[in-house]
Amino acid sequence: MAESAFIAHVPEAEPYVAHLREQFDPSARLGVPAHITLLYPFMSPELIGTVVVEQARAAVAATHSFAFTLKRVCRFPGALYLAPEPSAPFVELTNSLVRQFPEFLPYGGQYEVIVPHLTVAHGGRLEHSRAETELLTSLPGSAGITCSCSELVLIENASGRWQQMHSFPLSSPAHAAG
Repeated sequence: MAESAFIAHVPEAEPYVAHLREQFDPSARLGVPAHITLLYPFMSPELIGTVVVEQARAAVAATHSFAFTLKRVCRFPGALYLAPEPSAPFVELTNSLVRQFPEFLPYGGQYEVIVPHLTVAHGGRLEHSRAETELLTSLPGSAGITCSCSELVLIENASGRWQQMHSFPLSSPAHAAG
């Protein structure tokens, strides 16, 4: 069944996680880039038309682009991930989308708390330990990976591979007059 999702693509992380995601994250082999999921699952791609795109654009219209870092490696049962710092802007983006599309809850409403994350590996303890060791050696020191979120991307998999359907630029932060 065809699906869609809102993500924040994180190209700055690709040099550090792409090889691990190819090994340990099946979505990477299906075309999903390094990302932080904002809203999944979303509606079937064939239902996404101009009205839905405009609603999504309205949901994020007041959101400014922001910087974040990825340096803390964490685990969920079944997943190893990098935690974005700060995480609050990602939670706010998800909440904005949910306010606009209340029938679509993050992860189908399976979890009470939104935990923004960039998945590096799925699997058990052995896969996580192996991926974590390699990830920690490749991360750029204690500063982590410096990233920027300047747009949301709506991806879909109607063809069997995930691909970009729409992009929603975030506004630039207002500069203080000096």
